Amino acid sequence: MLKNIPKILSPELLKILMEMGHGDEIVIADGNFPAETMGKRVVRCDGHGVPELLDAIMQLFPLDTYTEKPVMLMEVVAGDDVVPVIWDKYKEIINKYEPENCKIEMIERFAFYERAKTAFAVVSTGEEALYANIILKKGVVK
Repeated sequence: MLKNIPKILSPELLKILMEMGHGDEIVIADGNFPAETMGKRVVRCDGHGVPELLDAIMQLFPLDTYTEKPVMLMEVVAGDDVVPVIWDKYKEIINKYEPENCKIEMIERFAFYERAKTAFAVVSTGEEALYANIILKKGVVK
């Protein structure tokens, strides 16, 4: 065990976060996301929700300041009667750690999948909320 490392972050996920470089992206995916199909590297975090993992990751993870919008969400498909209230929680968490970088890009569903295929890793969670997928672009530690 280590001090000041959120206990929800497994050794495997910590290793992935450490291996990522500036500009690399990580997907934190809900339970419906096709993680094994999309991810080059998949970290299983079954039993955990996206907000808890996002909060733990943001304690250690700098967002890219050289990108206009270092946070990406999958936009709701036209015709879906869904209002993803979880997005408000994401904004609250990101604002807590990096208020100046809480700029979010909305990405169409299939474009999001293509982006996920190029991500450094996909974190597969047990999150049940719909449209709960989020991509973070890593910045530099200053």
